[in-house]
Amino acid sequence: MKRIGLLGGSFNPAHEGHRRISLFALDALGLDEVWWLVSPGNPLKPSRGMAPLSARLASAGRMARHAPIVPTAIEATLGTRFTADTLARLVRRFPNDRFVWLMGADNLAQFHQWKRWRQIARTLPIAVIARPGYDAAARSAVAMGWLGRFGHSPGTARRWTRWSLPALVLLHTYPDPTSATARRAADPDWHRRRLPRAARDRVTRRPVPPEDTCLPLPPPPAP
Repeated sequence: MKRIGLLGGSFNPAHEGHRRISLFALDALGLDEVWWLVSPGNPLKPSRGMAPLSARLASAGRMARHAPIVPTAIEATLGTRFTADTLARLVRRFPNDRFVWLMGADNLAQFHQWKRWRQIARTLPIAVIARPGYDAAARSAVAMGWLGRFGHSPGTARRWTRWSLPALVLLHTYPDPTSATARRAADPDWHRRRLPRAARDRVTRRPVPPEDTCLPLPPPPAP
């Protein structure tokens, strides 16, 4: 059994903040790996200014180097658009592994806008990691009116595989102020300069055709 954290996002581009919270979660939750689910398209974010999936996946691969972090665009292969559907498919595909959903406090603040967000909480335990300026908003989030009753102490975070669902834990670490929005504002053409390199899988270092932008994950076990 692997203990795997799932961090979803646009990664437009991936940056040190993504890496830092992933490394923190690896230690705080006793994880074997963190998978970065690079979204083909976030329904809550405008498509304007969104770099191609291949460029965002490549930036995630570079940022994840030398760490137990696996960037993947598996949602493009699964054909899922909403997180609730993606998680349901992953749980079925990898029945011998255990997953925990990772999110920043800013995402918890608008979690109630996600499609079938209560289903997400009933599918996987959720670990929320504080980010600059969002902690108070997270605690007063609409979703916390329901999720708050299922909270666990950070001191028990490594026992998350034993928790009954729904389950939530709020984790605190020294936050990294890095922002993808600020990165794009400073360098709006970041992905154009990297397009020739974006068609290469940075983790396995094998060329991939343009239509195949997904990092291959282990096949499901034989029945």
